[in-house]
Amino acid sequence: MIRALVGGAVAAAVFAAQAQDATKAQNIANQVCAACHAADGNSIAPANPKIAGQIAEYLHKQLADFKAQGGKKAARENAVMSGMVANLSEADMKNLAAYYSGQKLKPAAAADKELAALGQKLWRGGNAASGVPACAGCHGPAGAGMPAQYPRLSGQYAEYIAAQLKAFRDGGRANDPNGMMRGVATRLTEREIRAVSEYAAGLR
Repeated sequence: MIRALVGGAVAAAVFAAQAQDATKAQNIANQVCAACHAADGNSIAPANPKIAGQIAEYLHKQLADFKAQGGKKAARENAVMSGMVANLSEADMKNLAAYYSGQKLKPAAAADKELAALGQKLWRGGNAASGVPACAGCHGPAGAGMPAQYPRLSGQYAEYIAAQLKAFRDGGRANDPNGMMRGVATRLTEREIRAVSEYAAGLR
């Protein structure tokens, strides 16, 4: 774990050094991204994720995955986002990722204490009976994620997290390395999806 964290820190430093044009990124954010995610990355609509404070490498991967390249379909298919990234260069995507990762997250909150309590159990210990691993194993005890590997989920909209888990489960989203999230999501019940999403929204 320590080695992974050190490696993540080094990767983050390298990424930050490569993404240097903050002014250009802010202009793109204002002109292209703000309508859905807000200029500072704190979306006000639960259907659109909060991307402020998200891990830069993860943001860059998602932007790249939305983009169809080399005559192949996008790794992450989304009609809206594919249009947004179509004219972005590799440098634009790295700069945007670095820009939004540097913004301060205004976290969402858990709204259902009963569901959040169940979510806490799943987050910390998983469900051995159904083969669901603890979310904390990859996303961290506080949901901070791990650079270049797993996204930050703390303070994210519960509705958005639930929608992504269902997309992984149903095959609508398939850009998870080695099918990891698809494997987890297929083992979760509807209530467990809602519960773990609720808990993540309240993490700080």
